[in-house]
Amino acid sequence: MVFSSPVFLFFYLTVTLALYFVVPLKWRNLVLLVVSLLFYGWGERAYVLIMVLSIAIDYVHGILVEKYRADDKKARWFVAQSVIFNLLLLGFFKYYNFIAANLSLIPGVALPDLNVHLPIGISFFTFQTMSYTIDVYRKDAPVQKNVVAFGAFVTMFPQLIAGPIVKYKQVAAELDHRICTAEGFAKGALRFTVGLAKKVLLANSVGALWEAQLAAQSAGTLSAFGGWLGLIAFSFQIYFDFSGYSDMAIGLGYIFGFTFPENFDHPYLSKSVTEFWRRWHMSLTSWFREYVYIPLGGNRGGTVKTLRNILIVWTLTGIWHGASWNFLLWGLYFAAWLILEKYILRNVLVRTPSAVKHLYTLLVAAVGWGIFAIEDLGRCWAYLRVCFGGGALWSAGDGYLLKSYGLTLVILALASTTLGLRLWERLPERARQITAPVLMLAGLTVCTAYLVDNSYNPFLYFRF
Repeated sequence: MVFSSPVFLFFYLTVTLALYFVVPLKWRNLVLLVVSLLFYGWGERAYVLIMVLSIAIDYVHGILVEKYRADDKKARWFVAQSVIFNLLLLGFFKYYNFIAANLSLIPGVALPDLNVHLPIGISFFTFQTMSYTIDVYRKDAPVQKNVVAFGAFVTMFPQLIAGPIVKYKQVAAELDHRICTAEGFAKGALRFTVGLAKKVLLANSVGALWEAQLAAQSAGTLSAFGGWLGLIAFSFQIYFDFSGYSDMAIGLGYIFGFTFPENFDHPYLSKSVTEFWRRWHMSLTSWFREYVYIPLGGNRGGTVKTLRNILIVWTLTGIWHGASWNFLLWGLYFAAWLILEKYILRNVLVRTPSAVKHLYTLLVAAVGWGIFAIEDLGRCWAYLRVCFGGGALWSAGDGYLLKSYGLTLVILALASTTLGLRLWERLPERARQITAPVLMLAGLTVCTAYLVDNSYNPFLYFRF
């Protein structure tokens, strides 16, 4: 995949930065729009027009909302048109194949087999454009009358493919007036390198362990120990893969003069499932809370309505991730735990030792990642059944895998905490200034060598 090619990305970033900082400030949005469209079009040639159409429709609807603000009925209708268009766009490309396949199981019911291709990143950029007209209507953001600036916001390639989800109001001021400084460039370059190292050196290194356990299940040799080893491996892989990409996007944002929202806050330190979802994919959680949960009434309408709202939000969160029954089940799984914690376990957790709460949260999250990762529900159930004693407790290959990946897992566990950040902040300022460029250069060198030498380089969230 072109987006995962280190040669392509290095060349593209170099050319983009050269163009971006050479042109006058007033042309930088245009440069950002053009290079972002080229970046997306390089891998999704047939679908770049879909993005252009999305930009045009939401840009026009934002202006119409502002123009007819005095007529609330008309303004709300234009907001509704924008939301409906984005949902239809997302629904067709992401869910048509799934709906058609399931309807075909009903005798006499069938939709045409269109074999619709899923454009990369569509879940992210449709949510961004959808929030724009809503924020303009709410007066949370000014209307953008410059179509180039609006296009740059929608297509911004650093976070276009896998987030974080940026609301227009978060970058509205920076689209019109931003300053790129040497300090911002240095901060962004360091953050980008940290993210690249997370993805390449940590996520990729443990991904093979998860693949090995899936292979063991296929061969009928999966044990309970091996099953949990696999779930732990995938938990680390998806965290460092996704948070690494988010760090790279945030770092590039600093370089270009933008401040993107943080997307992760050490979620594996959480002591409840509720806290976990305050720390994991925070931009998505925030989006659903602001544009779905609160408009539905949040927790203000009594227990029944609160339960309804939680179920709606987590049903949508599940299917947002993919058109498959396992994603719906995954969303409902976490909805159930959040409801349990809110109404039944809350007082119990208050009295529970921190270590136990932490372990409980990690176990719930790991099982959830198993549901998330294995799309075939029959195979998913079989895998989890083995983890909970439905097979051998230990297999001949478990010792070898534990020996091979033991140190890696320890490193990943430590990297999931705030230890590294705390040690870094304890260094004197002068020591950090000297050490940062050295570590950054070393990190870029090692990551590049690893990418060139290793063909295993998946970005897990590209398919969402």
